[in-house]
Amino acid sequence: MRAVTLPKFGDESVLTVAEVPDPELRDGEVLVRVAAAGVNRADLMQRIGVYPPPKGESEIPGLEVSGTVEALADGVEGWKVGDEVCAVLAGGGYAELVAVPAGQLLPIPQGVSLVEAAGLPEVACTVWSNIVMTAHLADGEVFLQHGGSSGIGTMAIQVARSLGATVAVTAGSAEKLERCRELGAQILIDYKQQDFVAQIREATGGRGADVILDVIGAKYLNRNVDALAPDGRLVIIGMQGGVKAELDIAKLLGKRGSVIATSLRGRDKADKARIVAAVRDNVWPLVEAGRITPIIDRTLPLDQVADAHRLLDQSTHVGKVLLTL
Repeated sequence: MRAVTLPKFGDESVLTVAEVPDPELRDGEVLVRVAAAGVNRADLMQRIGVYPPPKGESEIPGLEVSGTVEALADGVEGWKVGDEVCAVLAGGGYAELVAVPAGQLLPIPQGVSLVEAAGLPEVACTVWSNIVMTAHLADGEVFLQHGGSSGIGTMAIQVARSLGATVAVTAGSAEKLERCRELGAQILIDYKQQDFVAQIREATGGRGADVILDVIGAKYLNRNVDALAPDGRLVIIGMQGGVKAELDIAKLLGKRGSVIATSLRGRDKADKARIVAAVRDNVWPLVEAGRITPIIDRTLPLDQVADAHRLLDQSTHVGKVLLTL
């Protein structure tokens, strides 16, 4: 099969489309012929050598796909050859075929095309597991999303609004903030021109955000704590702004705050299956009702994978970038 390989680590030029052996099914897995694959920042980190796949998983990048069931391992139930599906992966998505644990498969939501569906699994599972299953965002609370125009951000805005939260976002331009407003964000903060701590405090009467979903990491750690409301929960899922920072414990104690760091890729199969089941039960009905929409910036053919990575590096996109096969 054709797949994207990484002969070495480096910039976009190291991404190489080559012929590689087809994946072999293990117990409990389903073989999917890929229609499209989502491009995520985790893929960029893998490309430069700082985010390897979990032990025993595919070295091919790609954490989410959509496609058609090609074959099933013995004993797999609930799926059949020919089913149109999407899936969250530990790796292997940038390829014509991928082997997926059956518990990580999702049906294509009604009203969503097969290609568009590739932009749903990773962001839906990441957002639901973090802001609901971990941070317990509730009706009437204030939610702050950094990078509101990203794939994660555009999904988080819609999920948080569906829960009845007031949604604040940071983004780097008026155009991106307008897209966030169209999706339901109510507090719009240009992080290049405004101090998000001051803005969130002003908008909430000095109280702050009950839940913050952060993709930046070290650079924002203490400012995020400043922006937390009493009993607030800061969930860190990225490290675009570095990996090490000092934390003022006294400030955190004074707010009775929580700082939580999570990752989806490294979870075991049972934990991923639990999250996928929760997404199917809670998010998919909202998608099918039109209350949540996959936001796709553009699709590119697999051969243009370097261009796709360049787009994410430049942060000129809104929503998801997909590779088609």
